[in-house]
Amino acid sequence: MNLRLAKHLIAAALVATSLLTPFTSLSAASARIKDIVDIEGIRENQLVGYGLVVGLNGTGDSLNNSPFTKQSLQAMLERLGVNTRGENMRTANVAAVMVTANLPAFSTQGSRLDVNVAALGDAKSLQGGTLLVTPLLGADGEVYAIAQGSVTINGFKASGDAATITSGVPTTGRISSGGLIEREIGFSLGAQRSLRLALRNPDLTTARRIALSINDFIGSPAATPEDPATVRINLPYGFNGNIVDLLTDIEQLVVDTDLPAKIVIDENSGIIVMGQDVRVSTVAVAQSNLTVTIAENPTIVQPEPLSLGQTAVQPATNLQVTQTDSKLAVVPTTVSLQELVDGLNALGISPRDLIAILQAIKASGALQAEIEVL
Repeated sequence: MNLRLAKHLIAAALVATSLLTPFTSLSAASARIKDIVDIEGIRENQLVGYGLVVGLNGTGDSLNNSPFTKQSLQAMLERLGVNTRGENMRTANVAAVMVTANLPAFSTQGSRLDVNVAALGDAKSLQGGTLLVTPLLGADGEVYAIAQGSVTINGFKASGDAATITSGVPTTGRISSGGLIEREIGFSLGAQRSLRLALRNPDLTTARRIALSINDFIGSPAATPEDPATVRINLPYGFNGNIVDLLTDIEQLVVDTDLPAKIVIDENSGIIVMGQDVRVSTVAVAQSNLTVTIAENPTIVQPEPLSLGQTAVQPATNLQVTQTDSKLAVVPTTVSLQELVDGLNALGISPRDLIAILQAIKASGALQAEIEVL
């Protein structure tokens, strides 16, 4: 009985290990196909328009400084039957704005979308303003939506005779559901027999893994990697459904993603991001800090009595130079990312010094990674 019980315990332990190990590796660097690719035809389109915001409480454009606002106001009034040509207009309740929006994929005529509004002239605030009917154009110059409505801003500006307080950006705003779609973009996804998947992070290994995962799931060679950024899917012969059904089945498949070894450096902010595959060959690193302190301590020199001299200021400069040298540290060959970070942190290196060290290691040929400086 004890021997049989031991066999059962060993078998249970092996099953638990086999179940736990794949899950751990999957959660480390795996993602759904849905989260790492964009599907051809399923995309937004950017819209832009020029319009007028009215009803501002004296915080609009100065017509003398913004001639485009004055011309737009006169043109709008003429369309409404009011002739203001040659008149001296001094209103400060109107502001010229740029209106932007994103047209969602497969949006139907008559549905709504959110629009963003930003002042174009010298308006101080768009608070309380109303956007008049503004056509929104696509990249082809066609009108796809019309925007109108009350502008909501997140900031404010209050000023007095001697002080001004500004919170946020009062010259930008948003109109929720302020756009009305007038034209649809014709694309029949269900009628397609072939589509392309565009990888958001192009990589040859990831593209091949996506194609293999799809083919293993379907049981036929329906997916083909064309380049590091593209995988083409063909609707299999005899498939029970259209391309939408196929995409629905495969978008939940999990794929192990792969990325090249890269170090991204932002010199302005001192931010450094290193990938997990960054490796360093055997190299010795030393770093020293040089600190120069300058202090001015001027002294006042009084003239001798009855000498008719003048009081003078004699400059006195206290200059100190402090140099802190760190020990020479050896980084062994092919260390991991964690070991590299721990070793450099042990030297007490600041992020900006680390940038210079990484660039020097790269120049020596000991860094097996690409450095990208933003």
